[in-house]
Amino acid sequence: MLTFIHCCAWARRANMGCLGLFALLTLQCFQWTTAPAAEEVSWTYYGLVGQSEWSQYFPDCAGTSQSPVDVITTQTKYDPNLTPLTPLGYSQHGNKPFTMYNSGHTVVIELPEWMGIGGLPWLFTAVQMHLHWGSGGPSHGGSEHTINGLSADAELHVVHYNSELYPNVSTAMTQSDGLAVLGILIVTGEETNAAFNNILNYLSRIRHADQKVFIPAFDVQTLLPTDLGRYYRYNGSLTTPPCYQSVTWTVFNERVQISKAQLLKLETILYSSKAKDADRMLLQDNYRATQPINHRVAFASFSAESGKELSSGEVTAIVIGVMCGCVGLAVIVRFIVKTIRTKEPEKERKEKTQDVALKPTPEAEKREEPSPSPQTEL
Repeated sequence: MLTFIHCCAWARRANMGCLGLFALLTLQCFQWTTAPAAEEVSWTYYGLVGQSEWSQYFPDCAGTSQSPVDVITTQTKYDPNLTPLTPLGYSQHGNKPFTMYNSGHTVVIELPEWMGIGGLPWLFTAVQMHLHWGSGGPSHGGSEHTINGLSADAELHVVHYNSELYPNVSTAMTQSDGLAVLGILIVTGEETNAAFNNILNYLSRIRHADQKVFIPAFDVQTLLPTDLGRYYRYNGSLTTPPCYQSVTWTVFNERVQISKAQLLKLETILYSSKAKDADRMLLQDNYRATQPINHRVAFASFSAESGKELSSGEVTAIVIGVMCGCVGLAVIVRFIVKTIRTKEPEKERKEKTQDVALKPTPEAEKREEPSPSPQTEL
């Protein structure tokens, strides 16, 4: 490092006084100490470095292809080339436990590298999955994506990276085709979703930020909707800083249901603060507001107008309905035919009885024969 005297000598040659150089160095030092690197910024959803301030520290958060978005179904474009997605190895969890931790922003479950997703232009390998939720219970919002302005109670994201083109997720996340994320909207009902208990039952062990726990491995596909063929597809970004615009989003049309008690557990157990912190802060409302879709088009794998593309559940319901209708119609026809056949013999018997009653007997015919008229003499 140059001494201040040497710097002054350099400054004189550059027509800059020592005082000016001192001011310049002081300003530079001030900038170094007051402008931390983006990686060191502790961002939040609400507060000093909340959503409205993200772009000041993470420039990509001000991009024109940000996520999440509100999917307006009437503005989506049907793409017949969007085939059903195929989970690869989701059910092959093996005996090795999953790692789950509290990041201070959400609950994260790391996924083994043999899991992936098919049905995209490249092979994408699973990295992790996490959740977003609200704070007001059912019907108060909590999902990041919305459909026609309506939000769900929570949302599950399953993150994959393009392992065909990039060596790791760190490299892939900075590339436009680097990531593929599945978005599963979650609503509440009366029945408990046993699959989500594989996560929720262990939240109490990671109540504070940076805490980690090993949980039994389970079939990740049980968390997904049953219909993987109806979804919306668009190009977007990470929904948290650094907001890289590198995500191919797949938001499923079918919602997954959990119970009200399960949602309450998700909303009230975790803290965004660390165990050593004096003030505990509940981890709630960890969802980003929807972003302008701008120039982008959201594609749909099904035609909402024509209704030609039906889910497997809808097809099953229609088939069962048609079969029940056919059986019912057959029973009615059989009943009518049987009734007609039963009435025909009765009608014939009545007609025969009437014929017998109307036909005169031989004795009656004799009595009714007219007596011969008297002969006329000639």
